[in-house]
Amino acid sequence: MSESRKVDIERNTAETRIRLSLDLDSKFRPEIDTPLPFFSHMLTAMAWHGGFGLKIQAAGDVEVDPHHLVEDVGIVLGDAFQRLLGEQAVQRYGERRIPMDDALSEAVIDAANRPFLVYKADFPQPYSGSFDMSLFREFFYALAHNGRLNVHLICHYGDNSHHMIEALFKALGKALAQAYTPVPGARADMSTKEAL
Repeated sequence: MSESRKVDIERNTAETRIRLSLDLDSKFRPEIDTPLPFFSHMLTAMAWHGGFGLKIQAAGDVEVDPHHLVEDVGIVLGDAFQRLLGEQAVQRYGERRIPMDDALSEAVIDAANRPFLVYKADFPQPYSGSFDMSLFREFFYALAHNGRLNVHLICHYGDNSHHMIEALFKALGKALAQAYTPVPGARADMSTKEAL
């Protein structure tokens, strides 16, 4: 394939500093370094099960509120996926349902330049360790809108918040990988409009 499927992005603001490398053609152990261990664990699960290379170095004012860092990582990761939607046609749609013990979660993706997020998760515990589960909505919203992705994420059920969100991140990784799988043709072939 002639088109590169690797992108490096650096984004620095008064609140966060993020360096990210996304490689859809190379699987290596994810290298995720954030000051939020549970968030890092989820990003690692997503990339590992999605089978794509991901490196993230992120720092920020988490002593004020982790919200800034979580949202900004979503912004940068979404930007990376958007940049990798080149002229080569891709599968466009991806979906996966993943169980984890008591939990069942599902991710459905349309990489079609029509950003939207549907997120349905009723977590029985509001925190996993010290991580506020409500922050994941900010991450997913930023990913969907900056990636210009239609993202539907559903935690169908579960008794353990950790299991529910981890199953969801694994499903998201696999759905993204499927959506971005190259297929014969050009980007215009991905829609009856002949444009995305």
